[in-house]
Amino acid sequence: MKLKNLLFLTILFLFSTGIFSQPTEIVYLSGSDAANTVEWDFFCTDGKNSGEWTKIPVPSNWELQGFGTYNYGHDWRNEEIKLGKEHGLYKHEFETPASWKGKTINIVFDGSMTDTEVKINGKLAGEIHQGAFYRFKYDISKLLNYGKTNLLEVDVAKHSSNESVNRAERQADFWIFGGIFRPVFLEVLPETHMTRTAIDPKADGSFKAFVTLNESKADYTFDVELFDLGGNKVSGNVQAEISKGETENWISGKFENVKEWNVEWPQLYDMKISLKKGNDVLHQVTERIGFRTVELREHDGIYVNGEKVIFKGVCRHSFRPETGRALSDSDHFEDITLMKEMNMNAVRCSHYDPDKRFLDLCDSLGMLVLDEVTGWQDSYDTIIGPKLIKEEILKDENHASVVLWDHGNEGGWDFANEKTYQELDIQKRPVIYPWLLRNGVDTHHYPEFLYAVNRFTHGNAPFMPTEFMHGLYDGGHGAGLNDFWNEYETSPLLAGAFLWVFADEAVLRTDKEGTVYDSDGNHAPDGILGPHQEKEGSFYTIKDIWSPVQISPVTINKQWNGKLFLSNKYIYTNLNKCTYSWKAIKTGFGDTANKVLGQGQAKSPNAEPGETAAVQIDCSNALQNADLFEFTATDYNGNELYTWSWPVVQPEEKAAEILQELEFGNSEISVNESSDAVTVSVSGLEISLSKNDGTLLSVENSNGDVSFTGGPIPVGADSEITGTKWEKDGSGNFIFTVSRKDYPRKITWTLEKSGLLKLEASHLIGWMKDIDYIGISFNYPEEKCTGIKWMGGGPYRVWKNRLKGATLGVWEKEYNNTITGESFNNLVYPEFKGYHGNLYWATLETTESPITIISETPKLYMQLFTPDKPQHVAGGTYPAFPDADISFLYEIPGIGTKFQRAEIMGPNGQKGVYGERRGDENDAIKLWFDFRSN
Repeated sequence: MKLKNLLFLTILFLFSTGIFSQPTEIVYLSGSDAANTVEWDFFCTDGKNSGEWTKIPVPSNWELQGFGTYNYGHDWRNEEIKLGKEHGLYKHEFETPASWKGKTINIVFDGSMTDTEVKINGKLAGEIHQGAFYRFKYDISKLLNYGKTNLLEVDVAKHSSNESVNRAERQADFWIFGGIFRPVFLEVLPETHMTRTAIDPKADGSFKAFVTLNESKADYTFDVELFDLGGNKVSGNVQAEISKGETENWISGKFENVKEWNVEWPQLYDMKISLKKGNDVLHQVTERIGFRTVELREHDGIYVNGEKVIFKGVCRHSFRPETGRALSDSDHFEDITLMKEMNMNAVRCSHYDPDKRFLDLCDSLGMLVLDEVTGWQDSYDTIIGPKLIKEEILKDENHASVVLWDHGNEGGWDFANEKTYQELDIQKRPVIYPWLLRNGVDTHHYPEFLYAVNRFTHGNAPFMPTEFMHGLYDGGHGAGLNDFWNEYETSPLLAGAFLWVFADEAVLRTDKEGTVYDSDGNHAPDGILGPHQEKEGSFYTIKDIWSPVQISPVTINKQWNGKLFLSNKYIYTNLNKCTYSWKAIKTGFGDTANKVLGQGQAKSPNAEPGETAAVQIDCSNALQNADLFEFTATDYNGNELYTWSWPVVQPEEKAAEILQELEFGNSEISVNESSDAVTVSVSGLEISLSKNDGTLLSVENSNGDVSFTGGPIPVGADSEITGTKWEKDGSGNFIFTVSRKDYPRKITWTLEKSGLLKLEASHLIGWMKDIDYIGISFNYPEEKCTGIKWMGGGPYRVWKNRLKGATLGVWEKEYNNTITGESFNNLVYPEFKGYHGNLYWATLETTESPITIISETPKLYMQLFTPDKPQHVAGGTYPAFPDADISFLYEIPGIGTKFQRAEIMGPNGQKGVYGERRGDENDAIKLWFDFRSN
């Protein structure tokens, strides 16, 4: 065969097989994300560093690059605050190959704040775009100089000339930035091409697609192929025809043996749609899709693939302190990973359309997405609104993760604009209104616990508050969630909830001296995480409550039968897909490390979603000398769902063991009296007690003073002293007794000849209510405390309504003065100060001598100093504390949210009530103190 003929046949084969196909070519003019930027020329018209041409990275928000004026969305209400209404002027040169001539070239902006005018080589690309968070594009084919350099000029106005845009976006409860904050790129398309490929893939493998063309000069065919993510073609293909002159068409078909997409098993495919003229492939578009079916069933719930979905979600702003709303791929990945670590399965994109790359990751990692058009509490008008909704749909319509549209937020809607969703979204996803009962879903925000009169648990519509448990500082989020969730799960209409909000939004102020992170008072420190994704205590509470594996309440002791009952809270997954492991642990004390006495795997139970099954653990031998039992559930991807722990021994058992180790020495105790004190000494330890009330006046060991004094003082109850006395018992130990009229009726100090000091405060008596806290307290200078090691719930502090997530174990942390939601320059977690639960023992590390305290009292709380009060407390976010440094308490308060007191947020947030009958054998507070210099 002649070479010429061979070459011709080869070229013909390549065209016919699609190897010479023409996909859309993407050419970035900016960087691809905030971590990969390109410098453009830049001029800021007002504010910091304005009035001269310089450089700026694109994408970025110009405030974070040192330009313009910082504003929070509420600033418009304050006449004393300057509103930055600067423009940012951009210039950038780029080359276009001569080979592009005859093709369609679109310039695409993924996000620009807010009114954006675009010129190419001095000529307008089209009308000014209004709206900050949306993808828009211009056909600039006729404006380009092919084979030459082209000049792009962009004028970005921070505030819009359209007042509805300003009300919806610029006067909102979030930071207001300016700039081209998402990528800018060119779409290079063949002369005849597809302009839209909207796909509706169903769970059974069927699909329909709506395809539009830019022009129609002949008869064409569409060829639809499906590939798994390994590039393997799924058998079968679908073809359709479109006649000359027609520019839109529907395609439908079905692929067999495809796997459905769901939030737990997010199976994706690439659907390739080829536009062909005869055997020539004119254009190819590949869309990554998931086959799934979304339904809203009236008076029932939201279903995906025939299964009712419970959204365990969070509201998320696109935000980082140093880059504002300009994010990197790794930022998106980190956010989703942290959500999934909390056992969340859903995210609400508040309060604007998200970056496409975020949705790509939600598709592939498995998250249910509420995709939102902006409108904080005011709406776009009926001219701009439909345009922006259209842009939202065209960008996001093929994402499997997007299952619901949010039409604005809290009044930020014009109902007339909803028809745009109905007209354009071929999947006909439900449209909801955050804070309304509308379109069949009740999304009321921030309900009180008893909010159920014809709504929510007592209503007749699926319910899911799209903002819930409003965080502020350390309040909200996990605090109260268990009460709400237990109540909500009693209703078949539960559709889920979305916590407000994912992370604190403290922005780095480049306009201030030093490193200043600003959350605009209490407007933006609402997160479960800090601004750099630091984990607050509620992170672990949510992880516990929303774990898809739940364990029925159980007491584990040395006689335990080894049986746990596991409830399956998944939507699609059998518990036999997960793995389960256990450990029996002997806890260390002092410098002794924990020791694992036994460990193993539990057989995975066969339990479908909604079922409960037992697992049997053969650990009886290991438990005989253990203090703790741990059980870990791990999902099918190897990620920990949660690790639970239970005490095997009671505090008095552990105390007896520790005391046996500590009771060394047997010296005689000397007693000296002064006018107001009794001083007792033994083996280099000297303790002075007040004759009047038995409180510690001073402690001194061979190293010097130990400043642990001023107690025991009853806190939470008034109690009059009726008498004091002291003596040595028959063994030579010193006994000091205080009698009181009310709680505690009797306090007894016992100094043993070993040098150990015991305190017993008799149990609660009588009847009490409205208890914030009750117990006994002491003083110790905070500045002398350097750290703590303890056995109890940890490592984070607890509140009465946020006990879950604090795991029983041996923990250690250094002193810090973190104010959650405020100490942004030095957020050290876990916070040092606050209430700690289920105390067994604790050793305070100090600049003097270590102080060891051992409890024999079950479920005793310890107050470890009082957290500093944030500057802008609101709602119930600063609970009561005893006026003391170190306290030992039967009861502690709950914490509320930004808007609500703890008492109205569920039973565990209510103040305590106590009642006693004569003859009750309630627990006294029994503590041992080791002040000796070891």
